[in-house]
Amino acid sequence: MVKKIMDLNGKNILVVGLARTGAALCRFLAEKGARVTVTDQALAADLEAFREEIAGLGVREELGVPQPQWQGYDLILPSPGVPPETPWLEAARAAGIPVWGELELASHFITRPIYAVSGTNGKTTTTTLLGELLQASGCKPLVGGNIGTPLISLLPRQEEADCLVIEVSSFQLDTAPSFHPQAGILLNITPDHLDRYPDFAGYVASKAGLFRNFGPEDLKVLNADDPWVAALGSRPGRTYYFSTERPLSQGAWVEQGALKVRLASGREEVFPLTDIRLPGRHNLENVMAALLVALDAGGEAAPCREVLASFQGLPHRLEWVGNVGGVDFYDDSKGTNVGAVAQSLTFFNQPVVLIAGGRDKDSDFSLLSSLIRDRVKALVLLGETRDRLYSVWEGLAPAFMAKDMDEAVTQAYQLADPGEVVLLSPACASFDMFRDYAHRGDAFQRIVGELKNARAS
Repeated sequence: MVKKIMDLNGKNILVVGLARTGAALCRFLAEKGARVTVTDQALAADLEAFREEIAGLGVREELGVPQPQWQGYDLILPSPGVPPETPWLEAARAAGIPVWGELELASHFITRPIYAVSGTNGKTTTTTLLGELLQASGCKPLVGGNIGTPLISLLPRQEEADCLVIEVSSFQLDTAPSFHPQAGILLNITPDHLDRYPDFAGYVASKAGLFRNFGPEDLKVLNADDPWVAALGSRPGRTYYFSTERPLSQGAWVEQGALKVRLASGREEVFPLTDIRLPGRHNLENVMAALLVALDAGGEAAPCREVLASFQGLPHRLEWVGNVGGVDFYDDSKGTNVGAVAQSLTFFNQPVVLIAGGRDKDSDFSLLSSLIRDRVKALVLLGETRDRLYSVWEGLAPAFMAKDMDEAVTQAYQLADPGEVVLLSPACASFDMFRDYAHRGDAFQRIVGELKNARAS
């Protein structure tokens, strides 16, 4: 792979947003000799942890300002949470200043093959699993991106690695025009982030940006059961499809109690479902996608089977928390959109008491109506969207309001009978009440633990 070289020495660069990615960018840029300014609307007192990370780097801070002075910079790097259509960013572009995301900047310094994973749901699970499958097969991957470790932070270690396995979001793809992975997985596209995009078609186009720079030798791994994703098979590059609904002549599918994989080389492998630890149909899709990339890259079936037999998934994604008085509690705090909630509800055969609500992303909650009518015994609603959720789902299941997570968990437990499930799957972002989905899930798990201890005492 030809190394891309970009000289940042002496460049005047503005980083927009001082959080995990912003701090990583400041460190990287300062080490490359750039003159760095970081700006954030939050006050300095609210950013102390990140300010400590960049202390001593010579980074100039403009904090607590609604809009920075953008003129005179050689490059502006907004965080993924800043919409590209922000008026002052559009003005900067019109003035000829490049406006890139962290993913774009990193792509100019990457020297190793990139395996990128995107989709509305399942990205983090698939990225993590792919990394483990490759490592078990003797490859040395670095895993990061939107999963938690900014790609820019992986660059100093890439010479020790064979490849980079990264999760990428639509927001990141929007500001990464030259990003070019050698393999790209697109798991699914369901309505999400419609507060950011003009319509669903705009969101689909953003996800399709994963393949914008593909050539004939690059690998696309696509969900054959998702029409929006499957339609991208006509884009340049080699294509493998995966399906849980029908056999395929090539790719991965479910048949006779096993996952079957057939590569273009003619190589075939079989992975019995009984040996796969991850639960649910949606996770079978994640497994097939990861296997296709791992095996195409030369991975061996035997170590991959060992990984699948032990890989249990990730925190806050349909994670079993415990049983209290015969009621099972599941933490699906990462279910921040209707597609993720649909996947989780279809996993259960027993009645579900659903805890939902948070900050709206302009989602169409009516898409869940039939599942709620058929599978949900009762609803416990909280957060900024609770009134809207009530109006959309009224009459489908008894609905109750909660002022906070403590009250929601207590109320849900009282509504559930032994043998039933309490599921936290909010269908919304967490930022109205929590720092992020993990903070929300941790709160849920803490309260369930307190319930269990109280019952035991």
